[in-house]
Order: sequence, then structure tokens, then C-alpha cells
Amino acid sequence: MFYVYLIKSLKSDFLYVGTTDDLRRRFAEHSSGRELSTKSYAPFKLIYCEAYRSK
Repeated sequence: MFYVYLIKSLKSDFLYVGTTDDLRRRFAEHSSGRELSTKSYAPFKLIYCEAYRSK
């Protein structure tokens, strides 16, 4: 499965839209600050996601 997701920073109004094939792993990367593009906005909450069978 592939996912399109929307996360929101708990520190600001920053929103991020991404895609992944492993939503739990990817969300953990964002929330822990391991993702460089969102590091300064961590932690996050998951706002929305959609699942697809193919990319």
C-alpha cells in the first residue's frame, strides 16, 4: 500500500504533505526530528491519510 498523508506541527501552524509506503515509520521519522525538512517543526500529529494500492 502507498499513502498520502498530512501532518501538522504541534509547535506551529506548519503543515506537511507527503507520500510513503510505510506510514508508521515515516510518521515516526517526522515526529522524532530525523527528517531534515521537518526537523525544526517536530513533533507532529497526523491530520489525514489516504491509502492506495499502487503509486
